[in-house]
Amino acid sequence: MASEPLLALVGPTASGKTEAAIGVAEALGAEVVSVDSMLLYRGMDVGTAKPTAEQRARVPHHLIDVVEPSEPFSVARYQQLALEAVRSIRERGRAALLAGGSGLYFRAVVDELEFPGTDPATREALEAEAAAAGGQALHARLAELDPAAAERIEPENVRRTVRALEVAAVTGRPFSSFGTAWERFDPARVRVAGIEIAPDVLARRIEDRVHAMVREGLIGEIRTLLERGFGGWLTASQAIGYAEFARHVAGEIPLEEAVAFTVKRTKELARRQMVWFRRDPRIRWFPAGRSGAGVLEDRLVGYLRD
Repeated sequence: MASEPLLALVGPTASGKTEAAIGVAEALGAEVVSVDSMLLYRGMDVGTAKPTAEQRARVPHHLIDVVEPSEPFSVARYQQLALEAVRSIRERGRAALLAGGSGLYFRAVVDELEFPGTDPATREALEAEAAAAGGQALHARLAELDPAAAERIEPENVRRTVRALEVAAVTGRPFSSFGTAWERFDPARVRVAGIEIAPDVLARRIEDRVHAMVREGLIGEIRTLLERGFGGWLTASQAIGYAEFARHVAGEIPLEEAVAFTVKRTKELARRQMVWFRRDPRIRWFPAGRSGAGVLEDRLVGYLRD
């Protein structure tokens, strides 16, 4: 990576980052590199609030519509593609603006952290064990092998527990040993602005967004994905909104319940995002008003341009 710092705009879901990033990128002559774990998936547009075709025509976007929903994809693969995109953008004499809410993906690009490899057979065996014995039992085993990792992973988070045990099995090293670099925040690597929005305002924006997604065709989008055979993936826990509305389409829960579950999980996601970003001292926070980040564009441009 070149020596000049990257530019970045981060913040919680529904804070208005997408709209603000487009305005900021236009002012800076930049191209947007998405830092979002869900915008990668083709056919998942409404439920991820993916930038529209018009928005993407205004400013080139990278790391959007990269893979099919059921296709295996890792943060290491994301890191590789994102760094390639940044290099390509810079070679064309443009600036790259990282924009999104995934703290893990943000750090992967900015700090070029090390990610251990995977082993499908080991992972499948651990997933089968979790299904048979329960995630809590698997987490207890992780606590014995790697207490530091277990302390950072919620017992309910089976996916991360499996990953931690898989890494230990594949590498012979504790999963936590790969995390020492996470405590280093090199200010020379990035100039980053963060969108800060009052919790009550953000909660209302999340509720409005979920209702808008229903009006804009989320249920139809999910039906199409189900017809394409992605039902098992959609009901996975990481697909907020898709999991809940897939259950509604299947007749398992009423629409109102799907909406309520999606709102709840999205609010929880926003809280987790802010906890993650608050740990990074390089982020300069800009308070947004009730309309979100759009009102901040001039201040964001001024800060990122300096």
